[in-house]
Amino acid sequence: MRNANRQSRKSAGGRICSVTGTVLIVTVILLCSLLVLPGMTGFHMYNVLSGSMEPAIPVGSLLYVRSGDPEQVEDEDIIAFYGSLEDSGIITHRVVKNNVVSGTFTTKGDANDKEDPTPVSYDNYIGRVTLSVPYVGRVLTIMTSLEGKIAAACIVGLGVILNVIGGRIGNKEE
Repeated sequence: MRNANRQSRKSAGGRICSVTGTVLIVTVILLCSLLVLPGMTGFHMYNVLSGSMEPAIPVGSLLYVRSGDPEQVEDEDIIAFYGSLEDSGIITHRVVKNNVVSGTFTTKGDANDKEDPTPVSYDNYIGRVTLSVPYVGRVLTIMTSLEGKIAAACIVGLGVILNVIGGRIGNKEE
C-alpha cells in the first residue's frame, strides 16, 4: 500500500511538471503570435502611451491598425497617423471630419477639449484602428525589449526542463 501511494505521488508530480512546462511554453507562443500573426495579415500594432483617447482606449492598450484608402475613412473612425513625417511619433485620434478635397483629416482625442490644431495630411495617415485590446500593449512592449526576449527564452527553457523532468519521473515509475 505504501509503495502504491509513493508511485501515485510521483505520477502526480510528473504530471504537474509536464503540464506546468507545457502551459509555460504555450503561453509564450500565444503572446508571440499576437506580435507576429497580425503583421503577416497586413496589420500594424501599436501600444498606447497617452490618455488622449480615454476612456475608449486606455493607456497601455494594444491597437491593431489596418492600412487603407484615406478617402474611405468616415467621421468618428479612429485612425493612427504620424504627428509629422520628420519625427516618428504616432498619434491615435478620432476623425471629426475627413476633408477629401484638401486631403486632410480634422481629428480630436476623446479626452481632449478641442480638436487638434493642425489638420492631418493623408501623407501622415497610417491606417484605421480595427481593434483595441486594453493593457496588452504593455505586455507586448516588454516582450519586444531585450529583457523581454531573454525572459521569454528563459520561460520556454524552464518549460522544456519541466517537461523533461515530468517525463523522467513518469518513466521511473514504470
